[in-house]
Amino acid sequence: MLYAIISEDNPDSLGKRLAARPAHLDRLQVLQNQGRLVLAGPHPAVDTEAPGEAGFSGSLVVAEFDSLEQAQSWAAEDPYVDADVYANVTVKPFKKVLP
Repeated sequence: MLYAIISEDNPDSLGKRLAARPAHLDRLQVLQNQGRLVLAGPHPAVDTEAPGEAGFSGSLVVAEFDSLEQAQSWAAEDPYVDADVYANVTVKPFKKVLP
């Protein structure tokens, strides 16, 4: 089943986010290589694709996992969690309708 992992950043966490980004992307690449990643990306803190020092307000990952518990476990091991980038992470079942 698909799950949405919706994360909200701590204030002023851009430096931590940038430092942990390579490890974060490596984990996403594993999901992509397994054919389980639907989409992933950050939410810019301002209305532009390149927010600069404004940074990001969080992230969204939609991926396939065997269970909610597996998705929650995967999300809890994210390098952004370890780096204290995320203030809150919500994992929910997701039903893709379109496209």
